[in-house]
This record gives sequence, C-alpha cells and structure tokens, in this order.
Amino acid sequence: MTDLPMLLDLEAVRALYATGNWMPESLIAALTDRIDTADPAIFISRTPPAMLHEAIAALLARAPEPNSLPLWGVPFAVKDNIDVAGLPTTCACPDYARIAETSATVVAKLVAAGAIILGKTNLDQFATGLNGTRSPYGAPRSVFDPDSISGGSSSGSAVAVAAGLVPFALGTDTAGSGRVPAALNNIVGIKPTPGLLSSTGMVPACRSLDCITIFALSVADGAAVRRIADGHDPADAWSRVLPTVTLPAKNLRVGVLKPEDRDFCGKDEHGALYEAAIARLNAQLVEIDYTPFREVAALLYDGPWVAERLAAFQDTGLPEDVLDPSVRRIILGGRDHDAVAAFRGLYRLEELKRRCAETWAGVDILLLPTAPRGYTVAEMLADPIRLNSNLGLYTNFFNLLGLAGVAVPAGFASDGLPFGVTIAAPGGSDEALLPIADRLHRGAACGAGIDRAAVPPPQEAAPAPQDSLAIAVVGAHLSGMALNHELLALGGTLVRAALTTPDYRLYLLPDTVPAKPGLIHEPGFGGAGIAIEIWALPPAAFGAFVAKIPAPLGIGKISLADGGSVSGFLCEGWGVRGAREITEFGGWRAFAEAAVPAK
Repeated sequence: MTDLPMLLDLEAVRALYATGNWMPESLIAALTDRIDTADPAIFISRTPPAMLHEAIAALLARAPEPNSLPLWGVPFAVKDNIDVAGLPTTCACPDYARIAETSATVVAKLVAAGAIILGKTNLDQFATGLNGTRSPYGAPRSVFDPDSISGGSSSGSAVAVAAGLVPFALGTDTAGSGRVPAALNNIVGIKPTPGLLSSTGMVPACRSLDCITIFALSVADGAAVRRIADGHDPADAWSRVLPTVTLPAKNLRVGVLKPEDRDFCGKDEHGALYEAAIARLNAQLVEIDYTPFREVAALLYDGPWVAERLAAFQDTGLPEDVLDPSVRRIILGGRDHDAVAAFRGLYRLEELKRRCAETWAGVDILLLPTAPRGYTVAEMLADPIRLNSNLGLYTNFFNLLGLAGVAVPAGFASDGLPFGVTIAAPGGSDEALLPIADRLHRGAACGAGIDRAAVPPPQEAAPAPQDSLAIAVVGAHLSGMALNHELLALGGTLVRAALTTPDYRLYLLPDTVPAKPGLIHEPGFGGAGIAIEIWALPPAAFGAFVAKIPAPLGIGKISLADGGSVSGFLCEGWGVRGAREITEFGGWRAFAEAAVPAK
C-alpha cells in the first residue's frame, strides 16, 4: 500500500484513492491512528465509529464525481462552536455542551460534497481569544514548538491541518481567529467577506461580525472548499449577496505599513520577513496611514462591540463562574457599555470608515503582518490580556470594515518559528485575492504546515457556472464600463480578471461610440500583456451576444499569461490601420482612467 504522506492536501487524497490501494475506510483508519497519538488538546470530541461507518457507506454507494462530489472521501475537522449533527457543541465550555440536532449550513454543504467529519476541534472558550490557551480541554501548541502557543481562537483546527491530521478544517473569525493560528502554524487561512458564508449553526461571539473560515495547506485547497461552502442563506439574517470586486491584473497598488507602524513586539527579525513578502509582490507600493485602521481595531475590545459578546453569552443562560478567567474578564466588560455608548461607537466607526476609504482610494490591497509574533504558553498565561491584544494588532479591524482577507505563510525566523502575512481588500474581492495570495505563498518557499519543503498545488481560477460559455472582454464590456450592462442583461457573471500573453497589442479604434479598443495578436511581440476580464454567459445568450459584434471586431482564441486560452474579442488587422496604439497602458481601463483625449 502507498505510504500515507506527512501532509494531506486535496490532491494527495485524490491521488491515494486513484491508486486503488486506499479507500475512505482505510484512510480514515490511518488518520484516526495519527489523531490517537497526537496532542489530545487538538480535538474536543471525535466522530463515533458508527457515524463514520454510516458516512463511508453512503460515499461508497456513489462513485467519485468531480462535479457533484468534489470532496469525495476528504476528511475534515470542525471548530467546536459550529454545529455538527449528532456531535456535541461545547464552545470549550463543558457546562454549555449539547448534542447538535442539525449541522451548520456550511458543514452540511461540505458533507453533501462528499467530505467526512473526523471530529470537533478545540478553541479559546466561546471564541474569545487569539492565543489558544483559554480552554479547559487543554492548550494546543504550535506544530513547531511544544512550548509555543498555537494561536486562537481556532487553535485545534489550525493545528489539525498543520500536523497532517486533516486536509482542511473550519474555524471562525471575529478579530483574527481564522488568521493568527494560520500564521503561527505555517498554513493558509481564508477569511471570507462577512456574510459570504452562512453563519447558521455557528454559536456567535459577535453575531454582526463573525465569519466561518477555512484552514488549508494551500490557497488552492482553501479556495476550493470556500467555493463549495459559500452562497446566500435566507435563514441567516447576516448572509449577503455580495458584489464581485475585481483587482487589476497589472499595476496593482499595494498598501504597506510605514516603518514607524511596523511593530513586531520585540521580535524585530520579522521585519525582514515582512519586507521580503512585500518584495515578492513586485507591485506599486504605497505607504499607508495605519492610524484609522488601528482606531477601528480598538473599537472591537475597547468599544461597545464587547457588549455583543456579553449578549451572546447571556443567550446561553449559563452562570458567569463557568467562564475561563480571561474570557470572563473580557465578556463581562460588556457591562460597561450601554445603549448610548453603542450609538457613539457606531458614529465613531462611520467616521473612521470615511478615513479608511481615503486610503482605499489610493490602493487596491493591503499587505500586513498577520500577527507581530507568537509567544510561549508560559508567557501568555502570565500576561493573558496584553499579549493577546498584541496578537490582534493587524487583524482586529477587518470585520468591522467588512474586508476579505487571506493569510499565507511568509517564512521562518532563526528560532524555527513561522511568520505570516495577510492580504486584504474590500468586501466581495474574495476571488480576486486568491492568485495574489497564492503567489505570495509560493514565493516564500517555506512549505506548508509541519513540512517546510512542501510545494503547494497551483491555485485555479473559479470555474465558470455550469452550462455556461466563457468569453474574454477587452474594452467597453469590462465591469463598470459603458457596455457592461449588455453582459449583465444576458445573465453574464464575472469569472475573474486575467492577463494576456506578451504577444498582444491594443489600439484605440477610430470613430466608435462608445469608444472601443482593438486587440491584435502579434506573435513575437514582447509586451507586458493586456489586462482583460473573463465572463461566463449562458449558451443561448452567448450566441446572441456574439451576433451583435460589429466589424472589425470578432471572436477568436486569446492566450492567457497564466496558461490556457479563452474565446474573446479580437480585431482584424485592417481595423487598426492608422489607429492610435495604446498598448503602453496595459489595458483599456488604465487607458480610460488616464483621461487621455482621443485623437
């Protein structure tokens, strides 16, 4: 039988099954043995053998189907503040423990896609903390040092992935709980835009801010799981149908911290790792004023939002003395904030959002340290509030501002402990962030989880909706441009931004209303590529759309810089004779934004 790899990503699981020597039952048995010998603080409860047998039998009745069962036989773990039918939900508080009657919406989607739950993972009690030590079930440790914290509150989920116990795991994130443990264990943390994933079946910490998150060994795996899990949930009042936000395929503007805002809490060599991550993006850098973001972050614990944690705890009906001392101190601090304070906090947040918007006007993404540093368990227990606050220095503001984020590994310090960075962009940019995050992770060459030599699988673009046809648009049909409404009226959906290979030139077509460009394929031309967008259209709409394309434009195959090709707008050579070449702008949107008068 093929040996079980040290780490299991989605590709590795599928490869094992493809050999014919492994089946879900044998893989689950092997991973069960691993969990038995791992730190007992990682899991709070395990899926009983009878439930596993039932889940495996249901899978074996259906062959692996990439479309309907994309996670066939893939094991995963669930943070123990998210319901799994038939298993206890404890929130790391034994007095709260109850058997869930139904699974959370996100869990149900993953199981329906073929995934198998191995158990419920440990957390900082009631998801209150970023360090992983606030649980009566023990403190999971960093996979690189048994004396160091794992990060929290999604401690067990992150360690389970990093240690090779499961290919992916669900966490949650209010202040950074889906990102800080990723950084401290050398894995990827996908923090969706608030509302993108349903929160039905999740015990809230701050109901208006909480997100379910995904821990994985690569951006590709995290993205694949998130795409299965997301979608509007009418049963969840906080679920949202979000607009799709794209990012430039070139000339990306990256907001980075000024030197005076780079605080690594005494571990200064992390500054060099942050600088290296910045350099890997090879983008236009903009030093930002971090002050308004820091002030938003302060609202989460120093402002009235801490009262939302108190409201969530009061809904449990439990007495205060069941709480971990640090958790109790934080939650009961909500009593200091009345309704007047809540409104003042809302007013202050809106003021700060306006100031943050000024920053976003000049940048496309932010690149920040995920956590300044980690600590030993002993250090954390000796100073639990201050050191926990340090961990959230660059994470606490995200959900108050409705941002999407992806945390990725960014190298190791000389003590052998990992460092991570997070990229952020406005809500709805979840897909657009993925290729950037993937590039950052690959460039760090620091492996994944416990395996520092692992090579992440490539991140793939989101698939076009089933029964649709892809088309690349170059000019006036780009999102937000003059003719984009034609695509939307035909039921078109944006798949992603893209870049052509270097052998394309762009021209301003004369006498077109609205103005349009012409894309010319010129083999051997050594340009930088042209920014385009790939859209998906229903087959019937595709034909109607193409039929209306005026000469000299037509549809042909366009080669993409990241591989493959797609049907899209090309121009016949005669149509650009005497036309102004605008290739230097790198795309139609950049040309239009430059406000260069047409000639």
